[in-house]
Amino acid sequence: MKQESLLSVINLRTRFHIYEGMVTAVDGINLDVYRGETLGVVGESGCGKSVTALSILRLLATPPAEIQGMILFEDVNLLELNLDEIRRIRGNAISMIFQEPMTSLNPVLTIGEQISEAIRLHQGVDRQEAWSKAVEMLQMVQIPSPEMRAHEYPHQLSGGMRQRAMIAMALSCHPRLLLADEPTTALDVTIQAQIVDLMERLKEEFDTSIVLITHNLGLIAEMAKRVLVMYMGKVVEEAPVEDLFQEPLHPYTQGLLESIPWIGKKLKTGRRQLQEIPGIVPSLLEMPEGCRFHPRCSRVMSICSKEEPPLVQKDGRWVLCWLWK
Repeated sequence: MKQESLLSVINLRTRFHIYEGMVTAVDGINLDVYRGETLGVVGESGCGKSVTALSILRLLATPPAEIQGMILFEDVNLLELNLDEIRRIRGNAISMIFQEPMTSLNPVLTIGEQISEAIRLHQGVDRQEAWSKAVEMLQMVQIPSPEMRAHEYPHQLSGGMRQRAMIAMALSCHPRLLLADEPTTALDVTIQAQIVDLMERLKEEFDTSIVLITHNLGLIAEMAKRVLVMYMGKVVEEAPVEDLFQEPLHPYTQGLLESIPWIGKKLKTGRRQLQEIPGIVPSLLEMPEGCRFHPRCSRVMSICSKEEPPLVQKDGRWVLCWLWK
């Protein structure tokens, strides 16, 4: 049975006009998010994960940003909507949890005011009812004493509580799609586990699809069903999460998994030493010829530095690599 696609991103390309020239942060990616699923997006910092999410919601200033392609949400191309139309979708049908809540929450408004503002804007209820719903959402995300916390400002809350408040705001209008950008970054492991449990519970309750953007492969293994691996603005591998962990196809994915500490893991050398991907992510202003990963790849071939690899389908998976051609 074919799954129903809630969001389809087709040949998305996001470029920025900067002083040194034009840089392409997202370069022709394609992805589908199905109803009720969690799609993981992983990769190193600077690979285009967050820019992809911001492009979907059109939260990048144009100029300097330039977004091309198609972003179909329930068969409506978001790139063709005017400003008022896209604002009716943001925070309503599609919500986003930002990477750092302290810089995303308004410091001069209370938590309750910020959540109730979104409810009033999108659901057309009066101020009192919106406030009651805001307190109810704070209670739902397990913030203690929600009536009191609703009157507090972001700086009065701990990091974990601010992240919960962000989730409460994002889910206050029961969105059909949630973009979660590093939702557990800078939180201790206990709070991380609580946030993961909370997102899973609310996902089941509201039947919300989630795009989980992270560099934490452990979080991906726990929450996602499918995974996209990004490198320098391109999707280099797409696979079900079990297949990706059991048999990664792309050398970059293999490098990411090799750099994770595993209990009882022994390397071929017999030493318990983490492997690392050599080098660093190149500057977008100095894009390598051919395969973008070839300067750091342990399995590089002569063709890799000359021609860009094709996207190859293998056993229901996709990989952007000459090894599988």
